[in-house]
Amino acid sequence: MFKKEVLSQLYRSGNRRTFLKACGILGVGVATGGVLQAVFKVVKTGGGQLKISQTRLAMGTYVSMTAVHGSRDQAQEAIGLAYEEIDRLVSVFSRYDTATPLSVLNSEGSLADAPPELVELVRRSLDLNKTSGGAFDVTVLPLVELFQSRLSGENTSFPSPEDVDAALERVGSDGLTVTAGGKLRFERPGMGVTVDGIAKGYIVDRAAGVLARNGIENYLINAGGDIRTAGHRSSNKPWTVAIEDPQKKKDYPAVIQMTDGAVATSGNYEIYYDKDKIYHHVVDPRSGMSPGHSISVSVTAESVMMADALSTAVFVQSPAEGIRYIDSIGHSECLVLGKSGKQLTSRGWKAGAVANAG
Repeated sequence: MFKKEVLSQLYRSGNRRTFLKACGILGVGVATGGVLQAVFKVVKTGGGQLKISQTRLAMGTYVSMTAVHGSRDQAQEAIGLAYEEIDRLVSVFSRYDTATPLSVLNSEGSLADAPPELVELVRRSLDLNKTSGGAFDVTVLPLVELFQSRLSGENTSFPSPEDVDAALERVGSDGLTVTAGGKLRFERPGMGVTVDGIAKGYIVDRAAGVLARNGIENYLINAGGDIRTAGHRSSNKPWTVAIEDPQKKKDYPAVIQMTDGAVATSGNYEIYYDKDKIYHHVVDPRSGMSPGHSISVSVTAESVMMADALSTAVFVQSPAEGIRYIDSIGHSECLVLGKSGKQLTSRGWKAGAVANAG
């Protein structure tokens, strides 16, 4: 009850940053209705179609689903099933619930007969670690926990270089193995995995699959900026997605017209651990520090999982390095806002985005 009461007060206060930070600190990544009332909003769009929307709290953020369909009942049922899939997968990937398979892996150092979803996500993460030159690494948990423990309480103290070096010794995807039988194992003591930089996108993709299998051809899912779209919003008009303004002044860096695709944004402006905003929730697994090259990185891709992970990898890299990486892999584009506010883009970004006209 304590968690729900605290989150309810923060939600009503309208302080989104504090609310989301509390979700992470209190470990409320699985709540989907105890704080935010799940009410359907229905609007007629013409041609016998309805736009049915619902927003819930899940994965420590607001998750909104919008379906355009002729049947209100069918759309609502599909959306409900999609939220159930989100809850199911959170029960696999959450590192705050000690009973999840991921938490068991972190506490025991190995996990036999791991759920196929976790095995798939780890394998994809290991591939991304290689292609990104180590910029994306799910074994960064020892560093994340170091910053959280030192900077999230009342008596904060910056980690010493020795503390960071000690945590770095327990980081490295080369120490995480997956056997053919689906067993996960750490090769060094004290290692740990966090899938925060890829799991949300993966879960959104799976929720989108539920909508599609239940007859929803036109939809948009927005999970705290991780967005998946299909079809059209009305009368063959594409979905319009604004890239979030880090300054919260609605001066959007770009507006994307999307039909079938995904976009995700990583930035240092939402959750940080210290008042000077030096340490935030993204950590460079190579240096052990929070990267400061960019303010935000947005990536479009064929799946939200890829957009989510790639935006994290590019954010860790320098803008030039990140853009070269995106240009080299194909099927993805990126927009980088440098620390001075300058925009840099991959080669094909303009083909999929329309600059904000103000």
